[in-house]
This record gives sequence, C-alpha cells and structure tokens, in this order.
Amino acid sequence: MILASQSPRRKELLSFITKDFRVIPAVGEEHIAKGTPPDQAVLQLSQQKAEEIFSEHKGETIVAADTVVAIDGEILGKPRDEQNAAEMLRKLSGRVHSVFTGVCVIFADGSRENFAEETKVEFYPLTDKEIADYIVTGDPMDKAGAYGIQEKGAANVKGIVGDFYNVMGLPVGRLARIFRKHNISY
Repeated sequence: MILASQSPRRKELLSFITKDFRVIPAVGEEHIAKGTPPDQAVLQLSQQKAEEIFSEHKGETIVAADTVVAIDGEILGKPRDEQNAAEMLRKLSGRVHSVFTGVCVIFADGSRENFAEETKVEFYPLTDKEIADYIVTGDPMDKAGAYGIQEKGAANVKGIVGDFYNVMGLPVGRLARIFRKHNISY
C-alpha cells in the first residue's frame, strides 16, 4: 500500500489502521474548476493524487486524501501570510464551519472507492489578541483554514460534530471500513 501524501498527520493516522504502507507523495499540479463545491473539490483532488501515483505503481493499493476548510461555501486554503491567516481566523471566529476530506483508494486491481467526509467545527469567538497570539506560534501557517485542531488551535474549538480525525486530514473510521470490505488486513 502507498500513501500518496507528504502530510505527517496523514501518515500517523493511516498507521492507526495499517502498518503495511510506504509514503510516496503526489507531486503533480492540482486542478479544480473555480466554483467547485468543497465536497466535490476534495474528491477531485484526492482522485488526481491517487491516479498520479497509481500510474507509476500499478498493482499496488493507493490511498490519497485532500482536506479543505469551508465556510459560507468559500474554501479556505493554507494562508499566504500572517495577514491572510488572521482574516481566515476572523471568518471562523464564533461560527460553525465545515472540514471536508476527500479520500480516493485505488486497489491493486484498478478498482476504486472514493468519498468525501464532512465534519462540522464550531469556534469560540476570538479576540484580535487571541488571533495574533495564535499566529505568532506559527501553527496556522501550513494548515487549511489557518488552524490545526490537534495542536494549539484546539483552544479555539468549542465543539465538533463528526469524525475528529477527519479534521486532522484522514477519516480513519470510514477508511478502516473500506479496508475491511476489501479484505485488507490491519
């Protein structure tokens, strides 16, 4: 099995359900049409990653994923800079947003399963000082939506509805059920 991701979080999460994999990140340019709904965007992006790696490693099972944060239909990617991170955190402050992760599994025989998982996350209202203090940690700078729920960003989260691990980047429970269905042991 190959994990088509360079994310250390995805590697850790996949190791919860299987130890028998290696990491080969997809490097191709990602393409989605402007205005694509978030759940469809993550499906398309995860499929692109999985197909890239499968084309080079036929006969192996490929797992690829992509995660976005969305609010009011707008996808919040990784912040460009600290100002952009602050803008994102202000949008999320005191509100509920969605985290979507698309997963594409291409099995050794070329068959596939793909899905998008949604988790709702509610933030506490954040003051400008709280936002500035969080940005100074550097934690939001490499994460979609400018926060990581598993790190210092956890202090901003009032609650979640759905799969916690989905917010980290891989819906472990649902993926484990796909592995079981296809007799992939772990």
